[in-house]
Order: sequence, then C-alpha cells, then structure tokens
Amino acid sequence: MTVLYVSTTEAAFLLNISTGRLRALLNQKRVVGAKKVGRLWMMPLNDREMPEIIPGRRGPEGTWNKNNRTGNTFIHVLRKTIDYNRDNETSHPALAVKVGNKKDYCHALKIQGPCQIVYRPHQPNTSQAGGARLWIEVEPQHIVERIYFSDGDYGPPPEVLEQRARFDKKKSKAKKRKPKKKRKR
Repeated sequence: MTVLYVSTTEAAFLLNISTGRLRALLNQKRVVGAKKVGRLWMMPLNDREMPEIIPGRRGPEGTWNKNNRTGNTFIHVLRKTIDYNRDNETSHPALAVKVGNKKDYCHALKIQGPCQIVYRPHQPNTSQAGGARLWIEVEPQHIVERIYFSDGDYGPPPEVLEQRARFDKKKSKAKKRKPKKKRKR
C-alpha cells in the first residue's frame, strides 16, 4: 500500500481549516507523519484520505473536518471591490469563496477539477450564494486553492465591511428602542 502525501493547501482544504491554522499545527508537531521537503510541508493521508491531527491537551476539541465534504464550493467575483480597487488604487481581494457557512476572500484561485459557471439573472441563488446572479460552483471532492498577493490588502473587501457596518447600525438601533409602556388598569 502506497502512502499518499498532500501539500499544506490541500491538507487545509481537506480539514476545512485555514492554511495559517494548519501551519500552527505543523509548528506544534501535531500533524502525524508530516515532513518538510525543501520549503514545503508534506502530510500523509490516513485510510479516510485525511491528514491526521493529534488533539491538543487544553482548550476545546479541534474543529477540523473529520468527514468528507458534502456541500459545493461557491465562488463569487466581487464587482464592487474591483471598482473600488480601480478607483482607489488598492488591491483588496475580489474573490469570495464560500464552503458551507465559512467564507474566505482571496486574490486568485486554482480549481483542481471540473467546475461550472452559473448565471441566473432572474432566479438568484439566495440559499447558498447570498442572492448572487453569477457564481462558479465546484463539487465537494475538488480542491479550490486560494492565492493571496504578497503586496495585497488582506481581510474582507470594503463592500463587505460596509455591509457589516450597516447591519451593526440596524442592530444597535433596535436595541436602543424603548419597549412600549404597559397600560395601567
């Protein structure tokens, strides 16, 4: 039986954690059988085709994915962010990658396997794609490798920050409203 090894990006995808979190686990020597080949970490897959992580001694149980993925990956091109970057000479990530409830932003993607581009102008995808009319859909077994520019701006793009600010403002207004006074009988 041959042992299959995967890189950091592929292992992070399989575990459903960020590459930064996986690197932290590698530095703590918690990835079973991991070895460094040149500048790259290579991790063996167990019989379930997943990298094996040694649980920590303290804190909550790890949240890495222990089962195979079941949901598709949705990729959105953020048009408002592209316009913002052009007008302000910035380089915020203009791609949003959604897997389940987790959303990540990046500058470029490598999709390893088949995918489909879906355009529904009159029937937006409100369940998974947040009301998008155009998105790229990748089946769960295929890896979507995220790439970040070294000189790019990180974190959520401006349109997402604006959206969150509006939501927080509505939330705080709702809290400030006083409850109706009860009538005396």
